[in-house]
Amino acid sequence: SGRQVIALARRPVLFALLRALAEAWPGETARELLIWRAFGARRGNASHRARLRVELGRLRKALRGLGEVRATPHGFLLAPRRPDEEVLVLAPPIEGADADVLALLADGEAWSTSALALALGSSQRTVQRALSALEEAGKVRGLGRGRTKRWLSPPVSGFTTTLLLPAFPALG
Repeated sequence: SGRQVIALARRPVLFALLRALAEAWPGETARELLIWRAFGARRGNASHRARLRVELGRLRKALRGLGEVRATPHGFLLAPRRPDEEVLVLAPPIEGADADVLALLADGEAWSTSALALALGSSQRTVQRALSALEEAGKVRGLGRGRTKRWLSPPVSGFTTTLLLPAFPALG
């Protein structure tokens, strides 16, 4: 069968709804959970439920040919086009507000604030704020002081660090 791509990068609400539905597949996702994931509201009201219906209509339109969103008594579920198809979710290994900083630090190398800012295309002050928050959470640590300060993070679990990889004998 042919490949079909649905671009949701500029539609974060639709992406959040689709991800929540896909993570619950083959089961249903409660309306309250969808409202929380899509709109950030802890308690949904009539306005949120109406907005959810509108956004699910947009998602149904975007999914045509791939699957459908079905209403259930307690929420909604994602149904693939054919019964023999599966729904898979590919999520980034690191998520959150400062995931981009953590992703760069995950290589095990020591990074300066200016190098991180350059790699991320953001200001040094923005990176400093992110690093401070991550340091308070115990996710990174700083070495040195002032301009010589470098930042490290522990390796992402499940990935082998470069020190643990086997060395190949030298040729020649």
